[in-house]
Amino acid sequence: MTLRELRYLVALADHRHFGRAAEACYVTQSTMSTQLRKLEDYLGQVLVDRHSKQFSLTPTGEKIVERARRIVTQADIILGLTRAHRNPLEGVITLGVIPTLAPYYLPHLLRSIESAHPKLQLVIQERLTADLCEHLNDQSIDTALLALPRPLKQTMSGSIGCMRCEAVVQGLPHQLDPQAYDLRVLFDEPFWVALPKEHALASHNDVAVEALSELELLLLTDGHCLRGQALAVCGQNDAQSDNSTDCRATSLETLQHLVAAGRGCTLLPALAANLADTNHLSIKPLRGDEQRRIGLVWRNSHPRAQEFELLAATLKRTAPAGTKPWQI
Repeated sequence: MTLRELRYLVALADHRHFGRAAEACYVTQSTMSTQLRKLEDYLGQVLVDRHSKQFSLTPTGEKIVERARRIVTQADIILGLTRAHRNPLEGVITLGVIPTLAPYYLPHLLRSIESAHPKLQLVIQERLTADLCEHLNDQSIDTALLALPRPLKQTMSGSIGCMRCEAVVQGLPHQLDPQAYDLRVLFDEPFWVALPKEHALASHNDVAVEALSELELLLLTDGHCLRGQALAVCGQNDAQSDNSTDCRATSLETLQHLVAAGRGCTLLPALAANLADTNHLSIKPLRGDEQRRIGLVWRNSHPRAQEFELLAATLKRTAPAGTKPWQI
């Protein structure tokens, strides 16, 4: 039994598909299948149900994956401790990215990293926020790019006792323990409105937030943090939105095609708006300062935590066009 075989088993459990798991491990599907057969032969147990139409692990496989994940994580921590004595930001870092950011930001991010840290290899995992938080918690990814909750204002007393001031506190997604994680805000991403070409507001220079309540707003399906952010901008909740639309999509690209077909309107973050098809859509800035906040998040106990500080500084310094620097 080898560490490589355990890595393959964990990857298969994560991706639930031989082809995608093999791609994530940078091996062929036949190589992964052969190594997993060797692991099964060594253990004398079938771990993967190969006769089912849908991928599944056997009950024994599920139990072994749980323990294999811990072994792989501890091995990576040991490797990270040795890398601490090398130059920073070299080797492999697994980076999680939310789907509403990945296709629009990753090309820019990868060019920036290649220029600033040419010996760093990023392994990208694109997942929903809840899934990324789960993988941060079980330490199967190193760090993640997330859309952060709206910051909270807290009243604080000064040292004199009579002086009080408001401080802006940037929180984490509720699935993450704020005592266990560090975050660095990278940039703010303003919202734009995507309208059908023939829409009455298409001739305007911008769209007021108040006008959103009058629009047939198309939203992403449940699980996307952008859905909740869009509803918050409109001053709505999920119950209200269910009465106004019968169409939910799983990607911003689908939403844009539906808007072009005249099915409604939608909100786009700036980076998605930058790449929108203006031949078929009218893209207008949302008046005011409504935006989402993008940050890099990692466990503060991670052996490469100091390197993630450097990574965040690079990403903040090279923020893409259309975004705004973070301002308290």
